[in-house]
Amino acid sequence: MPNPWDGVVSDEEQRAYKAAGFGRTAGLGKRPALIIIDVQYRTAGTKPMPYFEAIKEFPTSCGETAWEAIAQIQNLLTLFREKKWPILYPFISPKQSFDYGRIADKIPALMTVASKGYEFVAEIAPQEKDILLPKKHPSAFFATPLTSYLIDLGVDTLVITGCSISGCVRCSTVDAFAYNFRVMVPHDACYDRSSTSHAVNLFDMASKYADVVSTGEAITALRALS
Repeated sequence: MPNPWDGVVSDEEQRAYKAAGFGRTAGLGKRPALIIIDVQYRTAGTKPMPYFEAIKEFPTSCGETAWEAIAQIQNLLTLFREKKWPILYPFISPKQSFDYGRIADKIPALMTVASKGYEFVAEIAPQEKDILLPKKHPSAFFATPLTSYLIDLGVDTLVITGCSISGCVRCSTVDAFAYNFRVMVPHDACYDRSSTSHAVNLFDMASKYADVVSTGEAITALRALS
């Protein structure tokens, strides 16, 4: 099966990583949690639209590629709700006047998102007992109680989805790896505004920090857990 980075990362570069021993499979533990990062209307738009149409509604939208990933997140949600496994939603909370800092310098559009943009996309919205984690920065771990919740829940494996692969998903994956969690990233349940950045970051995460698989492969592996 082809990898999502094939055709972007050269065969020679992939061969070099493989020769050095990168990219081995870590596998799942016994107690997974689903992490759904920043799947809000500000990153997806209120309906599927081509990118340059979508950013007229929300400048931070990723367009229709977001909705393709949302459909896959729905499939994972169905499994996790069936199994009664933990589901956590790290999300960017509305910006306040005192939030100005480097993020405002780099991405000023984040400071003027309309209130609708902060709502969760209805198709994957949290339910009672799901855990909500407002955050101010890319990593779901930075200055949040995520680690404390995961320890309390006995979680050893994170299935990380959402937006964006090159930003919040990557930062959260690296931090999860640093905390010694097993990490699985279903590549088609994540999205980004750049297909190149999406592919390159998936390759790098697969090489160093996570098992990168399709949603179908993830569901098959998760169903095999006792």
